[in-house]
Amino acid sequence: MATNKSKVKAKKTVLVSKKPAKKTKAPAKKMVVKLAAKKVSKAKVAPTKKVAAKKVVVAVAEKDQKAIATTFIKERKKRGSGKITFKLAPPPKIEVSQHPKTKIKTLLISQPKPVDMDKNPYLDLAKKYNLNVTFRQFIKIEGINPQDFRTQRIDILAHGAVILTSKLSVDHYFRICNEMRVTVPETMKYFCINEQTAYYLQKYIQYRKRKIFFGHGTILDLVDVIKKNKSEKFLLPVSDVHKEQIVEFLDEMHLTYTKGVFYKTVSANLSDIKTLNEFDVLVFFTPAGIKSLKQNFPSFKQGNTRIAAFGYTTAQTLKDLGYRLDIFAPNPINPSMTGALETYLRESNKRT
Repeated sequence: MATNKSKVKAKKTVLVSKKPAKKTKAPAKKMVVKLAAKKVSKAKVAPTKKVAAKKVVVAVAEKDQKAIATTFIKERKKRGSGKITFKLAPPPKIEVSQHPKTKIKTLLISQPKPVDMDKNPYLDLAKKYNLNVTFRQFIKIEGINPQDFRTQRIDILAHGAVILTSKLSVDHYFRICNEMRVTVPETMKYFCINEQTAYYLQKYIQYRKRKIFFGHGTILDLVDVIKKNKSEKFLLPVSDVHKEQIVEFLDEMHLTYTKGVFYKTVSANLSDIKTLNEFDVLVFFTPAGIKSLKQNFPSFKQGNTRIAAFGYTTAQTLKDLGYRLDIFAPNPINPSMTGALETYLRESNKRT
């Protein structure tokens, strides 16, 4: 009997000893689960490190201007726009005076008399409001002689492309080439600001045999085609007084170019005009025209004579020389000078 009891106790001890063993196994499983969780968390962290590494690589790559341009073009294509745009610095705000808008009868337009008198917006405006319009150019263009041009040390034949902003730039580019006995190669490329300038090239070259590109009025229209010819060295014929926006555009594009003065703007002789006060409105389009006003009429006092200016540089020059700005274009309502004049005339010449 004793042996049987001892066996029972032994079995009990065995059972008791087994229970703690089961309890010890449970924590062991939990530890395994925790370790597995740590492995999973490490696996999740690993991709973030790779992403961070990629960001560093991209940041380093962005230092290269070529890489930036390439990624910019790709992004534009993804968005569905094939055109590349550049934002130039916004022009300064121009304040117009609040001088009384008295009736206007006479206009002086500082431009040459139009060849086609039937298709002129200023003459249409004159008919509509019964005005007397006089056309008189305040400036004249003179070509740079070869001696002065050589002082700029420009090798025309070292350039494979020319940017032409007006018919004047076309005339004086080929004039300099002719006077310096430079034969323009047939491989020369021409980038024109508009279609009229491009067609004007027919005066000097055979249009079909040359590579000619043109925009619709601004240099920004030529972004795509210039981008395709970025390896070319560009020549920009300009006047001694010119807009810097085109230069800023060429710098923005990181192009290799040379800006050369081919002609200059000087004041015209206006001794035939006795007094400017006989005109109700004077209209100017260039800073050189304002300077000509100052040079030809140093004692002119504006009084009730209104002055209209086209362009920010022209308006700023007007103010710098001590004159009052009454009409300004382009503006958000009127992009043209004739539009700005008509808006003013509606107020000044309204029937009472």
